Formats: sequence, C-alpha cells, structure tokens
Amino acid sequence: MSSRNLLCILLFHMLPGCTLFGCAQQAKPKQQADTPGKDWEKTIPGNFSRQTKAVFDSTQLNLFFASYPAFNSYAKEIRRFYKRRNYAYAWFENGRMIEQAGNLSSRILNLQNEGIFQKAPYSAALDSLLHDPESKSSVLPELMLTAQYFVFSKLAWQGLDDAQSQAAGWYLPRKKVDYQTYLDSLIKEPEMATAAAEPVYRQYDLLRNYLKKYRELAAADNWAPISLKANVSPGDSSAKIPLIKRRLFHLGDLESDTVSRVFTAALQSAVRHFQIRHGLAPNGLLTKETMAEMNVPLKQRIEQLMVNMERSRWLPVNLHADYLGVNIPEFKLHVYHEDSLLWSCNVVVGQTIHQTTLFYGEIRYVVFSPYWDVPQSIVRREILPALKKDSDYLKRHQMEITGDAAGLPVIRQLPGSENSLGLVKFLFPNSYNIYLHDTPSKSLFGETKRAFSHGCIRVEQPEKLAGFLLKDNKAWDSVKINRAMHAGKEKFVTLTDKVPVFITYFTAFIDRDRQLNFRKDIYQLDAAMAAMLLSEAQPK
Repeated sequence: MSSRNLLCILLFHMLPGCTLFGCAQQAKPKQQADTPGKDWEKTIPGNFSRQTKAVFDSTQLNLFFASYPAFNSYAKEIRRFYKRRNYAYAWFENGRMIEQAGNLSSRILNLQNEGIFQKAPYSAALDSLLHDPESKSSVLPELMLTAQYFVFSKLAWQGLDDAQSQAAGWYLPRKKVDYQTYLDSLIKEPEMATAAAEPVYRQYDLLRNYLKKYRELAAADNWAPISLKANVSPGDSSAKIPLIKRRLFHLGDLESDTVSRVFTAALQSAVRHFQIRHGLAPNGLLTKETMAEMNVPLKQRIEQLMVNMERSRWLPVNLHADYLGVNIPEFKLHVYHEDSLLWSCNVVVGQTIHQTTLFYGEIRYVVFSPYWDVPQSIVRREILPALKKDSDYLKRHQMEITGDAAGLPVIRQLPGSENSLGLVKFLFPNSYNIYLHDTPSKSLFGETKRAFSHGCIRVEQPEKLAGFLLKDNKAWDSVKINRAMHAGKEKFVTLTDKVPVFITYFTAFIDRDRQLNFRKDIYQLDAAMAAMLLSEAQPK
C-alpha cells in the first residue's frame, strides 16, 4: 500500500467550526494562497525527531516483518521512511523514549475514541513493549511505534478504501496524501498536537469530542423513551416535564436541570434550540417529531457520529479558492471564499426515488433564461401519459418538440418564469446530469424537508449565486444579471475561473456556533455505512 496512494479527498477546512455546514474559518494569509490544484498536491513537511547518532541495522526490518506479518502491507512505506532517515531512531533520544510516543500509543490503544470499531494489529504487543524496561534496549519498540503510526494513519485519516466509499454512494474523488510527512502531528509535543495539524478534515476532531460525550451519556443513562399522551403547551404542568428537562440538560440545550413540572419559557427556548439542531421547525413545542428525535437511542446517535467521522476522513484539509458545498440531509448550499463561509441558503434536492448523486464538479457556465431539455425518462413516464389525457399539455406548459430519439419525442421547455429551471441555471458538466438551478416553485423552500426534485438541486437565491460566480467579471453587475434572467432568451456565460462544487452527505455535523447537529438520513445511507465499519472490526 503506497502511502502516496493513501487517499483523503476533497473539501473544506473547518476551523472553530466547519465549512460545509456553516462554520466560518478566518481567511488564510495571502502568501499561503495557491491555486486549488496545486494546493491539493501539497504535503506538510514533518519536523519529527532529528537526532542522527542513534541508528540501527537495516536488516532488523526483515526480522521485524517476519515476526509481525500483519504489517507487511506497510513495509514499503516503513522502509522508505527509515531509508530517508539513514535508519536513525525516530521515537528515542539519548536512549529514552520521547514523550510523543505516548501520544501515538494512547491513540492506537483507544481507537474507539476515533470512532473506529476495529483494533490495531498487535496492540497488546505494543502495550507490553512500551512498559517493559528490558525491551527499551532493543529496536523492537521503535519499529513497532512506526508500524503502528502507519496503521493509525490508514484507520483514522484515510478510512475505508475507494471501492467501499463508492459502494456507500460517495463519488467524490479522493486526494493523494503522503502520510510519512504527517508523523509530525503525533510526535511533536502532545499539547501542540491539535487536530488542525493532522491530515484530516477539521469536522472529524469536532465530532470526536461529541462521540466521547455521547459514550459517557450512554454509560450513565438508560435513555428510556419519554412518551406524552397529550399535548403539553407552555405554561402547562406534566409529570413528564422533569424528564424532558433532564434530557435537554444532558444534551446541552437547557442550561440547568430542575424538577419543576411546569413548561417554562426557559424550557420552550431549550426545545427551540434542540429543534434547530435537528433541522425541525423551531416552534418551541413538544411536537410528535420533536419527541421522536429526543427519544432516538444513544446507541444510534453514537453510530451516526462514527459514520460521519468516517465521511470526514475522506475530505481534504483545506481549499484556498472560491467553492460551493451542498449538504443534502441539511438541504443547504454554502458559499465560501478561501475556507471562509460567505453565506448559505436553502436548496431542494432529489427525492428518495430520484436521489441527488454525491460527487465533485466544477461550475463552468451560468445560463440565463435557460431552455429545459426534458430528460427522456420524464418524457416517457410523465409527459406522454399526460399528452394522452390532454392534447394541449405541451402548449399549456410552454413546451415544444424539437425532434425524436429512440422512438421518443425530444421535448424542451421554453425560457420564462414558468420554466422548470427558473430564470438561471449553473452548469458543471458531469455524467449524472445534475446541476444547480432556479425554480418557479418558491414555496418549497419554506418546507422543513426539501427532497422534491428529480435529482438536480434547486437554489433559493439564484440571483445572488449568479452575482457571486460573476463577481470578477466587470461585464456583469446586478442590473445586467437581473435583466438577463428576465430576457426570455437563453444566454450562456463562461466563467473565467471554474468554481468547485462539492455535493456531500452529512447527517451529523458541528455548526458555526460549535453546536452538534443531526439530520434525517433521507437516502438511508448511514446504516449501510455503519455495517461497512462493523465489518472492518477485525484486524487486517
């Protein structure tokens, strides 16, 4: 397994929050900026132990791999690592193990804290070697630590391989990273070894903190369902109110736990906070849907956190460019400039039977007053049956036949306010025939759940998005954009610089206020992912 083929994939650097999910990051200094392509190929130079006097014989590596064959898949990387160091010890100085070795061993021996089900190979041997005074005089602990580092980098920073992520419906390309250069993140001073130094999406570390909290909750509380047989409104009293207060207190939505049976204003505020974190209508009422989310078993929430930590392993550390991110379960589009969130808006995504594909693209064109070339599948399933019932269907929907293909008419809808694509669309050529566009059905953006489309993504603020994409083009200001949207004549505008767009799927994430959010698994992808992670539970 070449470490240059260990993959991480594309997306955003989330500082004290996130990017894709609304957490803003301070802009990077200008001298650090680079083109997206070049930035993705960079690696962080390591500054691990630089002592050169204490070395070992390279033949020791042969003996090591013979004794611990489960590390053979990492042999090429380990040999290359030591060859570059002239076989100098990396974890020992002056005959003593450096303090940073403990940081690595602790994380290897506690992989459950990384959201990983399986155990590292020879973890018991690692523990014994590090605590056996006699072993310190041999090269074995040194080689064991380095081998375990590469195991850790694969499990915690790479995650499942390409085939498995694609089987989970994730078609974003995965970025190449040389994990040898990241040894620095584990063997520097432990208090300096922040997640930002690791080759992993910032969201990973934020979710990991909540994973610990939810495991502690699960150990202390049986989380029995709370049932309300009747509506309980603000000002009412109920024997179930203390249970609800206690639960919201443990979840961090209520500031203090009380035994009062009264549905107070403070409780209503806490319920509203809980609803916002779960993508519900924030009315502050104990609705059936709100109670259902409050009663989700902690075991399920823990699995949800682990699944989304795994997805975070597939994303890049940062991206110095303008880019867009769509999080399907959140029904949101987020717009960024150099990892700083500029604004967000609601979107409508594909229905369960017409799922929006998870992939990466680059917006190349803004198309004003577009035609809609009706997909042949819609012509077959919807338009032809409608024509049999109503011969004026095409005229009433401002459609026209322009030809035929494979025995079906080729149909397009004329530009205008009734066009299904609205007044503007944003094209990023892809094999899935998915793009962003306006819509005449504005009311759908007010719905809490917004999975209504045939797969494309409808944008609530298309004019604002067009302005963002054309902001560096002096020929296009807000007046000209508005005029082109209502011209009734299709016009393509080619962007000077293509803008990356990432269509992803996170059902658990940390928002810009550092609050944990959960969303419905609308495409039922989490269970399959959890099953994949559980299937990896045995050491390789």
